[in-house]
Amino acid sequence: MNVNEVVTFVDKIVFEKTGKHLDDVQAAVVQGTWERRTYDDIAQECNVTKNHVGDIGAELWQLLSQALNEDIKKTNFRSTLERGYIKSFENSNIYNINGNNNYFYYPQTLNHSHQKTQETNINTQSKLSHHDLTLAPQIIKFHNREKELQTLTHWILNQTTNLISILGLSGIGKTTLVKRFIDLHQQKFEVIIWRSLKFPKSLNLLINDLLNTCQQEPKATINDKLKQLFDILTNKKCLIILDDVQNIFTPHQFAGKYQPEYQDYQTLFKMITETQHQSHVILISQEQCPEMESLDEELYPIKSLELSGLENIDILKNTGLKDEDTWLNLMILYTGHPLFLKTITISIKKIFNGKVSEFLAENELVITQEMQSLFSQIFNKISPIEQQIILALSKCNQPVSREYLKITLELSSTNFINGLESLQKRYLIQKITGDNILFDLSPIFREYVRNFCQDYRT
Repeated sequence: MNVNEVVTFVDKIVFEKTGKHLDDVQAAVVQGTWERRTYDDIAQECNVTKNHVGDIGAELWQLLSQALNEDIKKTNFRSTLERGYIKSFENSNIYNINGNNNYFYYPQTLNHSHQKTQETNINTQSKLSHHDLTLAPQIIKFHNREKELQTLTHWILNQTTNLISILGLSGIGKTTLVKRFIDLHQQKFEVIIWRSLKFPKSLNLLINDLLNTCQQEPKATINDKLKQLFDILTNKKCLIILDDVQNIFTPHQFAGKYQPEYQDYQTLFKMITETQHQSHVILISQEQCPEMESLDEELYPIKSLELSGLENIDILKNTGLKDEDTWLNLMILYTGHPLFLKTITISIKKIFNGKVSEFLAENELVITQEMQSLFSQIFNKISPIEQQIILALSKCNQPVSREYLKITLELSSTNFINGLESLQKRYLIQKITGDNILFDLSPIFREYVRNFCQDYRT
């Protein structure tokens, strides 16, 4: 049983008892107690008093004691909760193996009163399915994405959408959203497999991995392997997540162009939408796959969810920042981007002792080293045509029309239109719709380009 499972388990109990999910401090108390840390350590991390942490802990132990019919306290939290966890999953037909995010699922018709039947099912591979979340992130905080979570839940559980893309800039919260969905609904799937393409492998190796995870020996040819995979997707309710999909696309080209060695992925994605089955594949990416675009969404079971910045200051609570009345200004300045807010919060705490008002008084959009690193990777990866468009937009302090932008560039209509479209697929420019269609950069990216991309200017 790992800490992510612990927090999820306790969150479920608290929600069933109170109708509310764990807040940040409660989650930190659960995590810290599981890791055998002191209330002092937890209090310092959350920027609250030790007494407050103690009070939160006492309330949680009392609630958990009532729910699990055990006398739970800080000193016996681990051992008692593990017993309750095992009992809970026995009752819900889930069996945990070694506490490593791997689960075996048994059909609801299984009679647990017959130990012999249990043992038979354990040894019957055809009745076993697998949850492999080894590479999935641990989620402690989840802020302000309830609407997006409802949308994702509706697409998967109600509309049976086969292929879904979660899209947006790095650090915007794509992975967190998907993991939160899994934490809430993992019992509804017989198979869950999370894989990262940060260091991508060939489609052949990926399918081998998926089949091995489902305890099937891969056959010789790629066609036979695909048939094996789609038999699983058809016969079992599966959820497969591929993270960092943008890494299978070609650098220095327009968005969504596959690298030659990963071109087969396009075949897989098309098959997922064109073949009838009961499963779902989620692609998490910083740029859109061409397969995710359709003239008639009703004809194809595909959906795309594009994430933008957060608008609620709750994300800044328990971070150690001061001057709460200025937090909204900080949110607006950094477009509600979680990663940007995290890195600038660290700087404000170190340099301004957490005083947001003093930081804002500098009257400058500070680009931290982490932001520089992220934008540098992005800018160096896009095509030369996109770089030209970005540099032209960076000279403008307000949104500009397509006509105005084209006049400033020496590009053919084909390159100009394809470049604009590609930049939108990468979420690097914003299209503003009104009486006239205008294009703009985010203020943070504009500041980066102006200050750190001088060598690219012509």
